[in-house]
Amino acid sequence: MQNRTLEIGVGLFLLAGILALLLLALRVSGLSASPSSDTYKVYAYFDNIAGLTVRAKVTMAGVTIGKVTAIDLDRDSYTGRVTLQLDKHVDNLPTDSTASILTAGLLGEKYIGISVGGEDVVLKDGSTIHDTQSALVLEDLIGKFLLNSVGKEPKEAQPAN
Repeated sequence: MQNRTLEIGVGLFLLAGILALLLLALRVSGLSASPSSDTYKVYAYFDNIAGLTVRAKVTMAGVTIGKVTAIDLDRDSYTGRVTLQLDKHVDNLPTDSTASILTAGLLGEKYIGISVGGEDVVLKDGSTIHDTQSALVLEDLIGKFLLNSVGKEPKEAQPAN
């Protein structure tokens, strides 16, 4: 009887550990079982969204204030339209705020950073952030650097007078 009680205790302990790991994995991945109702949607249009994904975080001053819920192509302007779901407690963002696609670290994940503007009118559900800054693509920077360095001809030695 003592051995059976010990085996049941160990089994329950393992089950609790597996459930804790599952809960931790769900929280880290950004998935949640309950829909967040205390949010509002804001749209932003970018020329280049390179590397940004759905469920990427939206931050302001380093604090996460929302997430990206959709990314699609605007057929009229041929730019990328990003749908941001922002927390309701951040309901005082001015309409002239700036949205930038940033990278965590040198080659880390992409996220959106919001810089606050100075207008008195605030963003509402369905508003659009017009001032955006597209993703910085490392390959483009390297290409520009190489083209600039190849395009320059070496200076010829000038004879001394």
